[in-house]
Amino acid sequence: MEVLKIATAGSVDDGKSTLIGRLLYDTKSLTTDKIEAIEKSSKQKGYDYLDFSLATDGLVAEREQGITIDVAHIYFSTAKKSYIIADTPGHVEYTRNMVTGASTSQVSIILIDARKGVIEQTYRHFFINNLLRVKDVIVAINKMDLVDYSEEVFNKIKTDFQALNAKSAFKEQNVSYIPLSAINGGNVADKSENMPWYTGQTVLEHLENLEPNDIYENGIARFPVQTVIRPKTEEYHDFRGYAGKLYGNSIKVGDAVTVLPSLTESKVTNIHFFDKQFDEATAGSSITIELENDINVTRGDMIVKSTELPKVEKDITTTVCWMDSKKLVAGAKYFVQHNTNRVLAKIDSVKNVIATDYSGKTPASQLTINEIGEVSIKLSKAIYFDAYTDNKSNGAFILIDAATNTTAGVGFIK
Repeated sequence: MEVLKIATAGSVDDGKSTLIGRLLYDTKSLTTDKIEAIEKSSKQKGYDYLDFSLATDGLVAEREQGITIDVAHIYFSTAKKSYIIADTPGHVEYTRNMVTGASTSQVSIILIDARKGVIEQTYRHFFINNLLRVKDVIVAINKMDLVDYSEEVFNKIKTDFQALNAKSAFKEQNVSYIPLSAINGGNVADKSENMPWYTGQTVLEHLENLEPNDIYENGIARFPVQTVIRPKTEEYHDFRGYAGKLYGNSIKVGDAVTVLPSLTESKVTNIHFFDKQFDEATAGSSITIELENDINVTRGDMIVKSTELPKVEKDITTTVCWMDSKKLVAGAKYFVQHNTNRVLAKIDSVKNVIATDYSGKTPASQLTINEIGEVSIKLSKAIYFDAYTDNKSNGAFILIDAATNTTAGVGFIK
């Protein structure tokens, strides 16, 4: 079954947790005891409705303050798909959490309070989705029940967001606008009778109808080798396969390939998925590849099509989202984890801080926690990479503090 990864974003009280709780409830993904706990808690608080945010806010502080602090991953399924939702916080001080949640998502839901419209945090949420090149964005205009289900209010917010979307350089992104009332379920899983003027899909219908071409990047094939398969059994005595996950595009039996960094050339003879064989593997497949000749391939190597070689350099220009309380400054040393390779790196320079409200760049010599900026990095040895805009998996990396082994930042190569 296809698995769809979704990130949510929104300001305080926009209703992210309520929307997710409603999705879980409407798809019958909540257990009986969880529903009973929600009913009991809602009654104790004097609500005349079910507080579905209780289905997702796991931390005590989240429940007490009514805000989302940490990234929570919620799982549910329908007959058609399985879903993983990263419920990310919207505050500026949790920008790093939002980047973490959105980094592996194919779809993003940006919530807007119908009473407030497009605000500063909406700009930041959309900016991060552009930065991470999330292909499908749902602008969920929530709390329509509090503006009398006004079509005029919906159209005004849609127009404002379209003006924001015009500033985006990611033109392949699909943006949809859905008016909803998460608290009573209007346009979440079922159509709202209160908004007959809206003839589009509900949130769940939109998610259910997304096809792989709508959400996956279509770029350059990259196959980082995770491990070498050598069973050495009677049946597979001479078998040598290379296992990993394929990114960017498909690969076929017969394709001429090059192994990096050795630049050894070969040809794909077989493609295995568990106990089955295929002539072609599509992006996102976890597979084992057999090559024509017995060459030296090991974990950390990358198999690419011979006509699509990546860049191989020791100096990289990047955009970094800084996640550490210790500031990022020139001269600092970190490990760069790029795919399965870990390379010692030195920060050459911090050039600027990028405003997440699309107002531009400010010259800077350091990055503080939750800031995003342009950074030049020198590596101890060359890596084989693509620009993040060409291949997300081969253009992203993390910076690891050598002293504490913590993830200090995430970067995107230009």
